[in-house]
Amino acid sequence: MRVAVVGATGMVGEVMLKVLAERNFPVTELLLVASERSVGKTLAYKGKDYTIIGLSDAVAAQPDIAIFSAGGDTSLEWAPKFAEVGTTVIDNSSAWRMDPTKKLVVPEINANELTTTDKIIANPNCSTIQLVMALAPLHKKYQMKRVLVSTYQSVSGTGVKAVRQLENEIAGIQGEMAYPYPISRNALPHCDVFLENGYTKEEMKLAREPQKILDDRTFSVSATAVRIPTAGGHSESVNVEFLNDFELNEVRRLLNDTPGVTVQDNPDTNTYPMPIYAHDKDEVFVGRIRRDETQRNTLNMWIVSDNLRKGAATNAVQIAEYLIKNQLV
Repeated sequence: MRVAVVGATGMVGEVMLKVLAERNFPVTELLLVASERSVGKTLAYKGKDYTIIGLSDAVAAQPDIAIFSAGGDTSLEWAPKFAEVGTTVIDNSSAWRMDPTKKLVVPEINANELTTTDKIIANPNCSTIQLVMALAPLHKKYQMKRVLVSTYQSVSGTGVKAVRQLENEIAGIQGEMAYPYPISRNALPHCDVFLENGYTKEEMKLAREPQKILDDRTFSVSATAVRIPTAGGHSESVNVEFLNDFELNEVRRLLNDTPGVTVQDNPDTNTYPMPIYAHDKDEVFVGRIRRDETQRNTLNMWIVSDNLRKGAATNAVQIAEYLIKNQLV
């Protein structure tokens, strides 16, 4: 497999390379691609240095797979150019997610929808991925009606500039600001830009993407997304109203039997998911599973995952693995 990683020098790009190496992805030729200011620099992969190339050279090389994590504008301009030369693009930006002609894929849930004609495949939003990983088996069994989600998202979701802002504030250093306010000792109810309806883009991604992934518009999702001063890992407080009733033990069993999901739910031993525990892991962790005592057929749970891994890099690599295994590239 000739594989291009577009945006190789970014936070997700670095994790992408780490995940490809960890999973022994069958790379015969690796193309590391970044913006013009990074061209000519080198990055290491499996102990070997690779020279970073530009997008035009990468298209000319006609890789089998290109994994993009370089922002929406880059994806809109360049993904079609790769697709035109026969490359299958897996895009980590929001550019193609809600395009009705493109698949939005979490491999454990809907990879079976992919065909050889899918040349641009969208990777969902990080918060969406961990949410639907937990919701999918429950929806199949009990039929969701309404989901309320409040997120507690790490600064790594914004990027390296935000991580640096948090580190500077903790150290008492004045530096460049990624956010309009301090993030240390604070919580910002402001992820991405505000839209005309008063919600942020992140909140609307959480509202719309699960319906597309599960191919079902009969349930609704309402979200409030909050940035908190953690370095990595997103957390979500989720309230789900079902059409059908459930038993808590069966809910735990369904979740535990779902590939990629791990239940951590024992209040007696203070066992519950935390970002510090999810760090550098690929699982989606679910805990604080309990019945909402104010409303029929309604469940509360707490979902945590490493947003740079399953929320981005790992999910993209899993899509690529599925394509190879099923001879779709």
